[in-house]
Amino acid sequence: MEAAPSLTGRLLVATPVLTDPNFSRSVVLLLDHDAQGALGVVLNRPTPVDVAAVLDGWAPLAGAPAVLFQGGPVALDSALAVAVVPGEDHSAAPLGWRRVHGAIGLVDLEAPPEVLAGVLGGMRVFAGYSGWSPGQLEEEIAEGAWHLVDCEAGDVSCAQPDRLWREVLRRQRGPLAMLATYPDDPLLN
Repeated sequence: MEAAPSLTGRLLVATPVLTDPNFSRSVVLLLDHDAQGALGVVLNRPTPVDVAAVLDGWAPLAGAPAVLFQGGPVALDSALAVAVVPGEDHSAAPLGWRRVHGAIGLVDLEAPPEVLAGVLGGMRVFAGYSGWSPGQLEEEIAEGAWHLVDCEAGDVSCAQPDRLWREVLRRQRGPLAMLATYPDDPLLN
């Protein structure tokens, strides 16, 4: 049996029927997807906690808003960072950065921040992550909980994360773009 293609580097955009408060109107960047399951971070859930309060040395590299984002409901006491390395050639990844897809990669928060200071574009720090067991994500997509779309480098460091769900949908073709106008509460429509 042939393995399903990896969804690593793609976005999961919650459909309006997904009402789980952890994922309602969320945009999730998939950092890893294979036979063992999937792992991602929610790109549009800022917290009120400044990056400087938790990872002081990394604060100057964090994109605006420079706050922690809730990456998902799993391991909220752990942090991971995602950043864009501008430029065309990502074959020689900078020390402390591992490519996920295109210009988007994971930052090693154990590395000295000054090593990456002149290299990183927008960086986000996430408390926790979103995880799926083998086959779970594929089932959720088949059930209509998620739309799978391409990620753009700017999605990682969107300056207005509260607008990201609508912006990602709006740039899609066809009926999917219409979902961007879906009201917050359809009963009030």
